[in-house]
Amino acid sequence: MSQEHKKIRNGASSDHGDAHLREHQLWSRRDFLSASGILGAGSMVLGNLPLRAFQPTPLMAALANGDNDRVLVLIRLSGGNDGLNTIVERNNPYYYNLRPTIGIQENNMWALSNAYGMPLKTNALQPLWEEGMMKVIFNVGYPEPNYSHFRSYDIIASGSDSDVVQNTGWMGRFLDNEYAAFLETPPTVPPALQIGVQADLIFRADQANMALAVSSPQEFYQIAQTGQLYDLAALGNTPRELELAYVRQTANAAFRYAETIKTSYSRGKNQVEYPTSNNLAEQLAIVAKLIKGNLGTRVFMVEIGGFDTHALQLDYHQNQLKKIADGVKAFFDDLAFGGSGLEQKVLGMTFSEFGRTIYENASMGTDHGWGTPMMLFGGGIGNGFTGAYQDLSNPDPYTDPPFSVDFRSVYATLLQNWLGNTPELVNFVMGQHQPVIDGLVPAIPPTLGDNGKCALMGHNPHPTQPATIDIKYAMMHNGPIRLQLLDKAGHVLRTLVNEYKPLGSYTFHFTPLDWFVMPGSYQYRLQSGGQVFQRDLVV
Repeated sequence: MSQEHKKIRNGASSDHGDAHLREHQLWSRRDFLSASGILGAGSMVLGNLPLRAFQPTPLMAALANGDNDRVLVLIRLSGGNDGLNTIVERNNPYYYNLRPTIGIQENNMWALSNAYGMPLKTNALQPLWEEGMMKVIFNVGYPEPNYSHFRSYDIIASGSDSDVVQNTGWMGRFLDNEYAAFLETPPTVPPALQIGVQADLIFRADQANMALAVSSPQEFYQIAQTGQLYDLAALGNTPRELELAYVRQTANAAFRYAETIKTSYSRGKNQVEYPTSNNLAEQLAIVAKLIKGNLGTRVFMVEIGGFDTHALQLDYHQNQLKKIADGVKAFFDDLAFGGSGLEQKVLGMTFSEFGRTIYENASMGTDHGWGTPMMLFGGGIGNGFTGAYQDLSNPDPYTDPPFSVDFRSVYATLLQNWLGNTPELVNFVMGQHQPVIDGLVPAIPPTLGDNGKCALMGHNPHPTQPATIDIKYAMMHNGPIRLQLLDKAGHVLRTLVNEYKPLGSYTFHFTPLDWFVMPGSYQYRLQSGGQVFQRDLVV
C-alpha cells in the first residue's frame, strides 16, 4: 500500500504508531468512563423532558391493539468488521491477489450462492439461509467516511452525516417520540434494553437514555434474579462516600424495571442449548428468555467485540464469526421451539462502525476501511442480497471502493416496514428523507391509531350526576398516572389525578364546579407508561 494511501487513513492502521494508539486510547477511555463501576447498573436519567401533546403514533396504537408485537435485536460488531472475509466473492482472482495470506479459500467456504460464500466456521447459519431466514446487505457505509472508531461509531449510532455532530441516537429519537412522558410517568417496561454496552448513543434522546443498560450478562442476572438495589445505608459522609451515594442513587433509578424484568425472566425459558464460552450467545439467551417471558420490550441490543483485526486476522476473525453464527442459530432455534412462531416476530441485524481495507497489510491483517455488510436474520424475511459488492477489479491505491447502501436507508426501512411507522415519522426521526429498501423485510402497514384504542378512552356525561363528566382511561401496566386539565393553549390548569395505580380500567368523575373550572373549551391529558394521550373537552 502506498504512503499516500496511509496518510489518508491517519490512525486507521497499526503502522501509524502514536496516532493509532491515541485513537484507541480515546475510544477505550470513553468506554471506560461509561462502563466503569456502578454506572454499569443502568442508564442514567437526568434533566426534565419537556412536555408536549401529540396523537399516538401508529406503532403505539398497534402495540395497544396487539397487532404489532415485532421485536428488533441489534447486534453490534465492535471494532470494524472485515466484510470481504465475512461474505466472500467466490473464485475472484482480484480478491486473492489483494489478500494472498488471509483470503478465504474455496474449500473453506459454504455456498450462499454460485457467486458468494461464507467461511465454513459460520455454517451454523446455513440452515437459516436455506430456510429463508437470512439476508445480506452488501457494502453498507456513508459518504466521506471517518476512520476513527470513536467518531465513526457516533455517526452510525446517531444517523448523522459525517460532518455533523448529533448528540442523540436514531433509536433514541424514535423512542422519545413514543414515550413523550418518559421522565414524568415512566413505563414499568424498558422501552429498550442493551446488554454488554453502556449508555449507548443509539438510545440517547434529548434528556434521557431510553434504554436500560447493563454492562454484562452477570450484572443482568443479578437484576433478574434478585431485583436488589445498590445499598446506600452503609455509606458514610466522606466526600468519596457522598459521591458514591449520588452515583448509586442515579443507578438505582434504572431499577424501576426490576419487577417486570424479574417476572419475565422467570417466566421465560431457554429450551435449546446455547454454545458455551460465547459471550454473544449468553446475551442472546437472555434476550430470548425476556421475549418468551412477554416482557414487552421491543428493541434489544447486544454486542460482540474483537473486530479490529490489524494483525494475524485469518483464524481469529473466523472464530469471531463462528461466535455470531452459533449464537444467532441457537437464538432463533430457541424462539421457534415447539412451533411457537416467535421467530417470525423477531428481526436480528448486525452492524459495525466501518469495514476494513480491501488490501491485506504487512501484519497479515487489515486496517480501517469503508463499507461492510449487514446481515439480517428472522423468520419469513426470505434470503438474498441487497446492494452491490465491492468492485475489486481496479483497486484505487488511495481509498476503498465506494459504499453501495447508505446505513440510514436500512434504519429507515426497519422503522417504516418492520416497526410499522409512517414515512412522515421516519423522516422526522432520521432528520431527512431516506429511501426505503423495498422487499428487505416483510412490511407491516401503519395502523391508524386513535386514543379510543389506547390508554385514554374518552369522556361522556355522568349518567346520574348532573354537571359531571366521566373521563375514562385504562392502565396497561402498573405504574404512575397523571391526568391533567389544560387550556386551549396547552397550559396546565388542574392536576386531577397524580398517583401510582395498578393495571386496569378507571373512570374519573370530573365536576367542573368542584375544581373552579368555568364553562369553555379545554383539553385533558393523560400521562401513563411514559406515553401521552390528549383529547378536547367542552365544559
